[in-house]
Amino acid sequence: DRQNMLKVYNYVYFENSSSNPYLIRRIEELNKTANGNVEAKVVCLFRRRDISGNLNTLADSNASEYYFEEESKQPPIAEQQKHQLKHRELFLSRQFESLPATHIRGKCNVTLLNETDVLTSYLEREDCFFYSLVFDPVQKTLLADQGEIRVGSKYQAEIPDKLAEGESDNRVQEKLETKVWDPDNQLKDSQIDQFLVVARAVGTFARALDCSSSIRQPSLHMSAAAASRDITLFHAMDTLQKNGYDLAKAMSTLVPQGGPVLCRDEMEEWSASEAMLFEEALEKYGKDFNDIRQDFLPWKSLASVVQFYYMWKTTDRYIQQKRLKAAEADRDIVMHDLFTPKFAPPAAQSPQWYAWGPPNMQCRLCASCWIYWKKYGGLKTPTQLEGATRSGSDAAPRGHMTRQEVQGMSPFTSSAGRAKLLAKNRQTFILQTTKLTRIARRVCQDILQSRRAARRPYASINANAVKAECECTVATAIPNRNRTKYFAHRHDKDAVINVIEQAL
Repeated sequence: DRQNMLKVYNYVYFENSSSNPYLIRRIEELNKTANGNVEAKVVCLFRRRDISGNLNTLADSNASEYYFEEESKQPPIAEQQKHQLKHRELFLSRQFESLPATHIRGKCNVTLLNETDVLTSYLEREDCFFYSLVFDPVQKTLLADQGEIRVGSKYQAEIPDKLAEGESDNRVQEKLETKVWDPDNQLKDSQIDQFLVVARAVGTFARALDCSSSIRQPSLHMSAAAASRDITLFHAMDTLQKNGYDLAKAMSTLVPQGGPVLCRDEMEEWSASEAMLFEEALEKYGKDFNDIRQDFLPWKSLASVVQFYYMWKTTDRYIQQKRLKAAEADRDIVMHDLFTPKFAPPAAQSPQWYAWGPPNMQCRLCASCWIYWKKYGGLKTPTQLEGATRSGSDAAPRGHMTRQEVQGMSPFTSSAGRAKLLAKNRQTFILQTTKLTRIARRVCQDILQSRRAARRPYASINANAVKAECECTVATAIPNRNRTKYFAHRHDKDAVINVIEQAL
């Protein structure tokens, strides 16, 4: 069955947790390990729930621009459909990872969002997703995947006015450019070709004298091939230019007093171990030369890495690897050999319920909603909890939601609903003052001066003085023998104050 076969560039579901939604990945390579297992090198795609709230806001603004631009072409979209469309939106990345093929749970379709597409058509098709932005997990940025036509004065070169007839150009030409070759030189083409042959011969002789080169290229054939590379020809032509195209002076420059000049490019400068490190890095990062240099070859310059890459592509080793990958891509892996669970169709009454959301909320999903959650990373209808749901190992060890989690909720949740949810899940508390403190507010008004203190909220109040004055007043107003008996019974605050005022 062709539908149950996996190929390179297929989009598939990967399961990394029994409670989290599936990961969506694009297969780049399918390889068999030494023990016979199948491993997939994949490109990572991210959902909205995988990126920060700020980037979600940026994605919403990009979607709003799309809606406005295509307003005449797009049919009216209901709020629930907008909610479900957010589950169908993915963000492509340049990040690669290797995963076991036994974790594949099915195939899906991911396409670049087209201006002519009707958005609701994605909801009508099962396992269908779209993307329009590229997410950088390192820089935490979102960029458009489509090219931009740069039109306008700021993208155009400033053309100077044309010189009038007879007007001289006062610019210093040496500062504007450097001449590396003069096609109107006095030498004939045959003389230049002969000089290039001499330069190759000098390069071959120089490699025979160099110990490191003789080890890398033990045969004369290999030394002559290395001496015929572009670096030797460029040096020969540069030597002609610097010596004014005088063949005698140029040949003397090629063979100075110390011995013949040896020109080596990046292909010769790199050792075999460095080349193997480069191939390993290229397998992991692709053509991300900054990461290759930073993680694998920090002692090399970025220019050296780039030059070696384009020279490496001309070698037989690259051609063999390319043919091997093409042969690997032609081999299909049948999904029946992998574990692919069979999903039951939605039913009115669910035979099984699944735990979902924070443990303290005690939420359950039916089988139909659970399948939707696993595939699309959300619920069919917008809820206040959905944007802040953390399941499995991602669940925080606390019984309430933070402000950042509430802010990361679904955009359809109103600000009032977010505030209500935030207040509901906070730990409630009550500040209950003692009876003596409440009495002090009335008895020690001359020390407290509450109105004056209200106008100066940052000025401190001497609580010790207030407490001492209040205790002294209470001790004077109520005798010791009656104080315990009086306070043993619960009295109204006004009654206590009346007793104190009568005593005073």
